[in-house]
Amino acid sequence: MVYIDVVRPAAVRRAWAYDLACVLGGSLFIALCARIAVWLPFSPVPVTGQTLAVLLVGAALGSRRGPLSVMAYLAEGALGGPVFAGGAAGAAYLAGPTGGYLFGFVAAAFVIGRLAERGWDRRAPTTVLMMCAGLAIIYACGLARLAGFVGLDRALSLGLVPFLAGDAVKLACAVVWLPTAWRWIAPPR
Repeated sequence: MVYIDVVRPAAVRRAWAYDLACVLGGSLFIALCARIAVWLPFSPVPVTGQTLAVLLVGAALGSRRGPLSVMAYLAEGALGGPVFAGGAAGAAYLAGPTGGYLFGFVAAAFVIGRLAERGWDRRAPTTVLMMCAGLAIIYACGLARLAGFVGLDRALSLGLVPFLAGDAVKLACAVVWLPTAWRWIAPPR
């Protein structure tokens, strides 16, 4: 069970609408967090709130709705919605140097969602491991694509190293928020 299932309607008809609303809400949350963007003058990859949003959406919505939210987000951007970092849009953005990170969001949301369904988001130690797994997937996909533009050695210095401190802060936020939220919505019996 993930967060969103705590209040999910039992009636199939309402549950379908609820699931759709969750998927669209998750995609809009990611888009909103993508507006928080700091462009580094030496890197084509910005520091954004997207990563944290993707990890939280995966944990909150699970392994089906989480990735669907990310795919909806990518479709919104590909179709011209200004949802990518800093309001960027278009299919060409997905083909650019940061496209690997964006596509990696789908796999990360799936893995985070699957681990959350198994209860990994309820305790700080397992939340850390879960979030590190999601970040590793995003970095692997992102660096692979970025390396095609700048080479592997430069990809590490432009697309990994400058982001580790910020991702440590995002991870700390998730480690506090996720187990705390579970205590609020599902107190121990």
